[in-house]
Amino acid sequence: MSLAIAVFSSSKSNKMGFDDNDNEAVEKTSVNEETKRISEKGQDEETSVEESTGMTRTMSESSIYATEDDEDDEAKKIELGPQFTLKEQLEKDKDDESLRRWKEQLLGSVDMNSVGETLEPEVKILSLAIKSPSRPDIFLTIPENGTPKGSWFTLKEGSRYSLLFTLQVCNNIVSGLKYTNTVWKTGVKVDNTKEMLGTFSPQSEPYTYEMPEDTTPSGIFARGSYSARSKFIDDDKKCYLEINYTFDIRKDWQSP
Repeated sequence: MSLAIAVFSSSKSNKMGFDDNDNEAVEKTSVNEETKRISEKGQDEETSVEESTGMTRTMSESSIYATEDDEDDEAKKIELGPQFTLKEQLEKDKDDESLRRWKEQLLGSVDMNSVGETLEPEVKILSLAIKSPSRPDIFLTIPENGTPKGSWFTLKEGSRYSLLFTLQVCNNIVSGLKYTNTVWKTGVKVDNTKEMLGTFSPQSEPYTYEMPEDTTPSGIFARGSYSARSKFIDDDKKCYLEINYTFDIRKDWQSP
């Protein structure tokens, strides 16, 4: 008898336990379904608002980049004081001996005949030449439209060379003048050169500048035609000369 009661009690207890689990499962399922229904309703409402207004909450990739660019631009902005022409700068405080000497030391030998009344400096590239120990200098004609006809020059593969040019500065000081040159072969960029030339004050005599020596590539894959773009620009991104040209690299120098 006691055994039968025990078995019955155990059976009843297990049955009741299963009923409790089932009830909890039913309750959880109901809660999950209700939560899902509310979430779907909210999404539908957001979608409806977006469709009716034409607005979306997702920021586009271009907008992100634009924001970053705006921040960079803001960081780069520098508030400058009033600007004066070089002649005005030289005339200011001319009775102060210490300031006059300091300006002379800062500006160097400024030719007053080359000083203009405008803020903008004038820079002219007068000549370009290619120097190489293995041959006479190659003097390049600077085209008026910035694009020479045909191949501008030919370089010998594996040869040492440097670029020599003269420039003249008038009106005002040019700050941070630099030379850039980008080269492509069959549409692929193969070289990008940036050379800081410096800051130049106006003078009647032209400046002469020689670039660091370089060596042309060699081999069957190096020979052929190239396209290039050279620029002379200053710190204010003002371009004084841009030349778009083609040149060749061959086994030997081209006859003059």
